[in-house]
Amino acid sequence: MKKILLIVDGILAKHFLERVMAHKGGENHYTVISYNKECLPEKSKPENFTYLHFDPTSYAKLSVVMNRDFFQVMILVSKKIDALATYENVRQLNPKVQVVMMDRWGIEVDDENLQLIDSREVLASRFADYLPDMPVIAQNVGLGVGEIMEIQVPIGSSYVYRHIASIQQKKWRIVAIYRNNALILARPTLMIQPNDVLLTIGDPDVLNNVFLSVKQELGRFPSPFGSNIYCFLDMLKMSQEQMETILNDAMILHSKINSKRLHVKIINPTDNKIFTKTKNLNNTHISVNVDYFNTDLHQVLISDVANYDVGLVVTNAKFFNSHKGLFYKAKVPIFKIGKGGFSNLKTGAILASDSEEIEKGSSVILDCCAQLDLEVSLYHYDPNGSDEKSSLVEHFENLSRLFGKEVEIIQDKEKNPLIKLQNRYDLLQFVPFHRKIIESRFAALFSTDLERLPHKLDKCYQLFIPTNI
Repeated sequence: MKKILLIVDGILAKHFLERVMAHKGGENHYTVISYNKECLPEKSKPENFTYLHFDPTSYAKLSVVMNRDFFQVMILVSKKIDALATYENVRQLNPKVQVVMMDRWGIEVDDENLQLIDSREVLASRFADYLPDMPVIAQNVGLGVGEIMEIQVPIGSSYVYRHIASIQQKKWRIVAIYRNNALILARPTLMIQPNDVLLTIGDPDVLNNVFLSVKQELGRFPSPFGSNIYCFLDMLKMSQEQMETILNDAMILHSKINSKRLHVKIINPTDNKIFTKTKNLNNTHISVNVDYFNTDLHQVLISDVANYDVGLVVTNAKFFNSHKGLFYKAKVPIFKIGKGGFSNLKTGAILASDSEEIEKGSSVILDCCAQLDLEVSLYHYDPNGSDEKSSLVEHFENLSRLFGKEVEIIQDKEKNPLIKLQNRYDLLQFVPFHRKIIESRFAALFSTDLERLPHKLDKCYQLFIPTNI
C-alpha cells in the first residue's frame, strides 16, 4: 500500500477527488489537505481517505504531516502563490519525494522529481481532439508522444473497402477497429468500412503520415503522390510529332484532373515550332523550364520530381520502354501515351488475377476514372476455375458503390484477356508498377501473370501506379 498526499483547493480539485474516490480497485491510502470542506466531494468518503483542514503554505503545520513516508505528493490548488509556497515547503521537508503539481500559470522549476501538468495545454489538446481531421493520440498511456493514435476513416478515403492485409504496414500496425461502438480486433481479412475508427500503433512520425493518407479523399488524383503533372521534351531524341502529342495530352490531363500546375521541362533545346509554342504556354498554371546545360534525362527527372512536387509524369511508349528503370526509381505514376488518341479513351481497364497490389491502387484507379469520365472494367482472369467470388472482385464491387460508378466485372476461366484486348485502342490500362516490369521481356515470355505482361498492350494508353513507395 502506497501513501499519497493530496494538497487541494478549488472546484477542479473537487472533481479530481470524485474521480479518485470512484476508483475502487486501488489499495493506496490518501491523505487530503484542504483549506476547508468546500472542495471535498459530498459523497460518502472511502475508508482509505484521511482529511485535514489547514493552510498548506504554513511550513510549521505541514511539517507535522510530512513526517510520514509519502510515496507521492500531488498539489492541485487555485492560486499561483499558494502552489509555489506549498511546493517549497514540501521540497524543504523532503528533497526527494515525487511531486506532481498542476500548472496554469507557466511555472518554471528545475527539479527532476517534479512533474508539472499544464492545465491549459491539456484542455487545448482535448478540445483539438474534437476538431474534424485532427489526429487523436493517446496521452495517458505508453510514451504519450503519438505512438498510439485513433484515425477515423472518412467515406471518401482510399482505405475504405480495403482488407487490412492489403495495406502495407511498415513501422506501424492497425491493431483494432471501432465500429458501431464495438471493438473489433484486427485480422488480415477484416475489411475497413466508411466511418470506422482505426486504432493504430507505431512510430509517431509514420503515424502522422498514415493519418494524412487515410484522410485523403476522392477526386484528388494525382495526390497523394504529388500535386503537379510533369512532362519533358527531349528535342534531340524526340520527333516534332512525338513532342506535340506529349504536350497536348499533358495539357488535356491537366485540364481534367485535380493537378495544381503542369511543369514542362525542355532538354537539348533547338529552335523549332514546338520550342516557340511551348515557351509561349508559360503562365500561372503551366510552367515551362528550359535546361540548356543538363542533357541527360537521368540527371533531370529524379530531382525535378522532388523539387516540383510531381504526382504524375507523362511520356510516350518509346521513352518509357527505354527508361523503365529510371521511371521505376521516380516512385510516381507514369502516364504512357498510346496510339488511339486521348479523346478516344472510353474505358479504364484493370487486368488481374487476385492481387494485393491491384487492391492497394484501387482507389487511385477509381478516382482517375471518375475524373476522366471513363467507364471501369475489371478483367478477372482465373485459370484455376474457382467458383468462389474472389476478394478482389468483392473489393471492386464495394468501391463501385462508394464512387457511385459502376465497375463491370468480366471473369474468364479460359481465355486470357490480353488476347481479347490487343486490338482495342480506346482503353486506359492501369498497371501496378512492379520491379518485374523492368525485367527483360524474355523473362516474362512464358508467364501467365498478367502484371508481368503490360507490353502486350503497348499500343494502348497505360497508367503505371508505383508499388515501391
